[in-house]
Amino acid sequence: MQPVTHVSGTAYPWGQKNVDTDVIIPAHWLKTVTREGLGKGAFETVRAKPGNIFDDPRYAGAPILIAGDNFGCGSSREHAAWALADMGISAVVAPSFSDIFSGNAFKNGIVTVVLPQTAIDRLIEVAQDQPVTIDLETMTVTTPYQDRFGFELDAFRRQCLMEGLDEIGLTLARDTAISKYEAGVSKHRPWMSGERADASTLVESAGRT
Repeated sequence: MQPVTHVSGTAYPWGQKNVDTDVIIPAHWLKTVTREGLGKGAFETVRAKPGNIFDDPRYAGAPILIAGDNFGCGSSREHAAWALADMGISAVVAPSFSDIFSGNAFKNGIVTVVLPQTAIDRLIEVAQDQPVTIDLETMTVTTPYQDRFGFELDAFRRQCLMEGLDEIGLTLARDTAISKYEAGVSKHRPWMSGERADASTLVESAGRT
């Protein structure tokens, strides 16, 4: 996962409420186990309509999506986060998110920013022709018109995003502690690691129980 300290650029000024994961990525795309190519299926039903925002050249390649309340509701498919990332979206701003979607987004390096509806309305207005900036260091969303909206983010998630640590990265970062623990287990409970224990080790281990 790549470190994310800020996301800046064009934003899709969508604002749609109650967007479920089947809208983000339809069920027939779930047959794949790879993350690549899912961006082509993202918002497929929306893109089927002429003049839709996701095919508007003004917002091509936008890294930010401005959405409405309850974004990512519905089924828990992680493919929704995969599809957003594959189409180039690094952050979603909305008044609220489904808890499961928010967790999946975090695991895939997508920043979910919660702002009140008044701020969303303003960002949708500005994003028609101006960029938006999300800064994880200052915890703010800003625009060229000096708009400045503060937001909150779980401290652990913020640290992981800024350091580019996913679940594998977190595990590798604790490699020394894990190796030390495993060495202790191998010494005092050798049968747990498939090794044969001598009599003295068994007596020592029994004395600890």
